[in-house]
Amino acid sequence: MLGASFALVASVGILRLPDFYTRIHAASKAGTVGSVLALLALAIVSVETAEVLRAIAAIVFFFLTAPISAHLLGKAAYSAGYKMWDGSVLDEMHDGPARPLEPGGREKTVDRRPIL
Repeated sequence: MLGASFALVASVGILRLPDFYTRIHAASKAGTVGSVLALLALAIVSVETAEVLRAIAAIVFFFLTAPISAHLLGKAAYSAGYKMWDGSVLDEMHDGPARPLEPGGREKTVDRRPIL
């Protein structure tokens, strides 16, 4: 039941969150935890060793692949030009140092004149 609850939270997050980047975050985090909990329940109630080992292997596979795939999807979306949500505070994927954003997603203007 707990795994199904996390899967439900992931699906609601995909539907309700404002932009692509936060949606893949919900899908990768809550979806992974939901799947892992369901596989863990399978491993606990299973009586055959082969099923338990397969469930454990699947859990390891989920923990290794979900964060990497979410990161690569986000990076590809950023490179393709997908805009961040207007309420985003910081753009850490910008080339160079992370740039703070104003409300509306525009880059905050910074006075770069030398202090004399």
